[in-house]
Amino acid sequence: MKLHDLQPAPGSKKKRIRVGRGIAAGRGKTAGYGTKGQTSRSGGSIPAWFEGGQTPIHRRIPKLRGFRNVLRVEVAVVNVGRIQQWIDAGRLKGESPLSVNADILAAAGLLKTRGKPLKVLGTGEISTKILFAANAFTDSAVAKIKAAGGDITVYEIATPASAAPVGVKAGKNAPTPGKKAPAKRAPKAAESDGADA
Repeated sequence: MKLHDLQPAPGSKKKRIRVGRGIAAGRGKTAGYGTKGQTSRSGGSIPAWFEGGQTPIHRRIPKLRGFRNVLRVEVAVVNVGRIQQWIDAGRLKGESPLSVNADILAAAGLLKTRGKPLKVLGTGEISTKILFAANAFTDSAVAKIKAAGGDITVYEIATPASAAPVGVKAGKNAPTPGKKAPAKRAPKAAESDGADA
């Protein structure tokens, strides 16, 4: 093979269609725009939300109510029944009592999301004695884990820091929070204008 033998892969290059070059060319006369009407004119594009004049969908549907909690904490959840299935399938192994936490589940590929707090739910049954460490447990999950002879450890969930007070503007010489304001200096005593006799 030489340099002049190189060419694009078959089908990767398509010849550009030149419009408005006569009827025989296939795209002559109206050049694919059709005859008359709004869409055949220059600048006659229609917005995506336009529905011909009828009330559009964004006005027909009521506005969503409520609010989005900025302090909401998203957690990864797992059921005790699923843990037992993974143990029976050999995906979770170890000496009895079996230690289970978020890192062990993630290392075994059993958690879809990493970095989120772990919450254990009580759906399903569990018969293996395990020591479960997570950020939150439901009452039913705790009852089933302890009924199987296991125990739990609860880790505290780190919540976002509370927001600073809103609506208070700091002045130019306002002290930094947590620091004392600088003490004001006393004015210097005025010097006497008269010379000593």
